[in-house]
Amino acid sequence: MSQPRTLGELRVSRDAARVSVRDEMRRNLLRKLQAREPVFPGIVGYDDSVIPQIVNAVLSKHNMILLGLRGQAKSRILRSLTSLLDPAVPVVAGCEINDHPLEPICRRCRDLIAQMVDATPVAWLAPEARYVEKLATPDVTIADIIGDVDPIRAARGGFDLASELTMHYGLLPRAHRGIFALNELPDLAGRIQVGLFNILQEGDVQIKGYPVRLPIDVAMVFTANPEDYTARGKIITPLKDRIGSEVRTHYPVTLEHGVAITAQEAWTNRAPRLHVPRWVREVVEGVAFAARRDKKVDRRSGVSQRLPISALENAVSNAERRALVAGETEVVPRVSDIYASLPSLTGKFELEYEGELVGAENVARELIREAVGEVFSTYLGSADLKQVVRFFEEGGTLRIREGSPSAEVLAQLRKVPEVLENLVALGIEPGAPAPLVAAAGEFLLEGLWAQKKIGRSDDRGFVAPERRADVEIDLERLERLRRLKKQVN
Repeated sequence: MSQPRTLGELRVSRDAARVSVRDEMRRNLLRKLQAREPVFPGIVGYDDSVIPQIVNAVLSKHNMILLGLRGQAKSRILRSLTSLLDPAVPVVAGCEINDHPLEPICRRCRDLIAQMVDATPVAWLAPEARYVEKLATPDVTIADIIGDVDPIRAARGGFDLASELTMHYGLLPRAHRGIFALNELPDLAGRIQVGLFNILQEGDVQIKGYPVRLPIDVAMVFTANPEDYTARGKIITPLKDRIGSEVRTHYPVTLEHGVAITAQEAWTNRAPRLHVPRWVREVVEGVAFAARRDKKVDRRSGVSQRLPISALENAVSNAERRALVAGETEVVPRVSDIYASLPSLTGKFELEYEGELVGAENVARELIREAVGEVFSTYLGSADLKQVVRFFEEGGTLRIREGSPSAEVLAQLRKVPEVLENLVALGIEPGAPAPLVAAAGEFLLEGLWAQKKIGRSDDRGFVAPERRADVEIDLERLERLRRLKKQVN
């Protein structure tokens, strides 16, 4: 059955009933929950924490605010709320604020319906058209959010300035019967935040210069970074008090969640024969996890999930470039490609004073090495690699350049006893493509270096482990001797 196109057709259809936006979202959410459908498809890692709180807020018909550091999918969640709206709702055709044909609130629609009655044209809005988003900045004005007098409209229409028909509606009235999202709320000037009181508490707005009230029907959602409360601004207490639910977001709790998010968001589906090994994905994700706990990185600023996404894309691009130069059809990123992605890492975190002394690139290299060591322990922690270590301790060296073709890397790896045999732990079977074997072999050597079992030099490649002295100092034994001496004294 086709949708009604006039007010008369709408009156006799089953689409005539009108519900508020929050009732509509609640109804559709209940339907999803009963059908066991995913509430927010594509949002990974929040199933047991953030999503249940958002569900409770929607079921309670609350306005809400998402608090979290950068790169925690706050904006994505807000945009996903449109999935809780009806597929289409009727509006008066041409209305700036999406008036319902049976309950118009603006002067233009009331006059039109009084003139055309049942012949009033009706249009239908999709969920995406009912979502209005604004990034809060210090220069935002009340006119931007609420509205103001439009002298040009008054002059062109021949209206008196006191007429409601001269109003220019702001973003909030234009979100009528939809969702209004305001990102980075603390950046909004305090006097502008005051202008949001009425809509949150009373459900209406007052256009500047007019005594008229508009009973706006809107679901309001906000985002904020908790660290911005004092860094750039704050949410004034009366406004915060009027927001029904405060939901805190977080970074991925497990490496599995992080890998899944990065795999979903990173642009890696670009070459017909591209293979990104699992251990490469875990190393890239491990860099973000290491950065979030490193004392040289400012934890208050956070380390965005965009870091591993950008790093993986850069690593794949470096592998793609190498394959083209070497004439290889298989594209397989290596650990050296992650080191080549430093430009996508250094701009994604803020450094503490100690980190500034070391330098962003050096910090990033340390993070990659730490991540390689952790992933190496997972895959090869129980492998017997004594023969490999002995090769280097006896003076053997192995130089693998970042741009070395796979055949050249394999020729180098065959010099080291038992390297290729131990790659089975990485899922490398006999007859595997050369680029994949080369990437696995390099990962094994990088892991031994990360755990300080072998050394590495920019000039000579992989070498014997570095020794600070001929005899290593046993710090634990030294500490025991100090305690014993203290007890004797």
